[in-house]
Amino acid sequence: MSEHSSEPEVQKGSSNNNLIFAVVVLILVAGVAAFILLKPEDKPVQVVEDIVAEEAPVVEYQEPEPEPEVTEPEPEPVVVDTAPERTPEPVPEVEPLPTLNESDEVVVARMDELLSDQVMSLMVTDDLIRRGVVYVDNIAKGKVALSHAPVERPKESFKVIEGDILTIDPNSYERYTPYVKLFTSLSAAQVIRMYDEYKPLINEAYAEIGYEGDAFTGTLEEAIDVLLDTPEPKGDMPLVRNSVTYQYAYSEWENLPDAQKQLLRMGPENMEKVKAALRNIKAELEQ
Repeated sequence: MSEHSSEPEVQKGSSNNNLIFAVVVLILVAGVAAFILLKPEDKPVQVVEDIVAEEAPVVEYQEPEPEPEVTEPEPEPVVVDTAPERTPEPVPEVEPLPTLNESDEVVVARMDELLSDQVMSLMVTDDLIRRGVVYVDNIAKGKVALSHAPVERPKESFKVIEGDILTIDPNSYERYTPYVKLFTSLSAAQVIRMYDEYKPLINEAYAEIGYEGDAFTGTLEEAIDVLLDTPEPKGDMPLVRNSVTYQYAYSEWENLPDAQKQLLRMGPENMEKVKAALRNIKAELEQ
């Protein structure tokens, strides 16, 4: 049940997005108008006979038929929009993020708005983002980086019950109850909202230890899966004393990754609450 730390391994990733634009071509059509001109006929010549000239028939004048009246369509009524103009809602200003070196004060103040003073007293508030990034990266590998833990260690000591076999004293589980309250005091939506808010700084901190691009989200999901895969014992787990530390008597427990053994030390009730919160966070991440 000893705890270990490790240096992160290098992983690289990148993503590119391409946009395709379409061009719309407009065609203009022109029309031609034609006019018909009529040529007047020549005036007829009257022929006069030498003997008897017949009178030419009288042609009565006929008025031309009136052309049909063309009724122009009535113009459609113009609808005037009398609704008052809507004033666009002002877009809230987003405060720029601080630099990574100056982020502690802002991040701690943001968390102080959401967490109680008792819970905040458990936090290590210096270099908070860098600590969290390294700690999660190690959890994803099954390890525990104690020197980068973002919370203080429990003040109470680990206790066992000595009898025919050594077992963990249930009172030892209570040491972790305040930390579980800290972890479960925020909803999954609040956790992801804060994660998205400070994601540029998180990626910057992750790049400092050798990673590129948006790799930390995948690492966070791997860390969650490691903890969710922790087996849940049905009864007491016997211990054996090893110098100044204790180990699990059964190899299937002792050979578990350090991160999972850390979760086991919290006790079954605390582990159940932590796993429930992790499942909700994972569901929000997958959306």
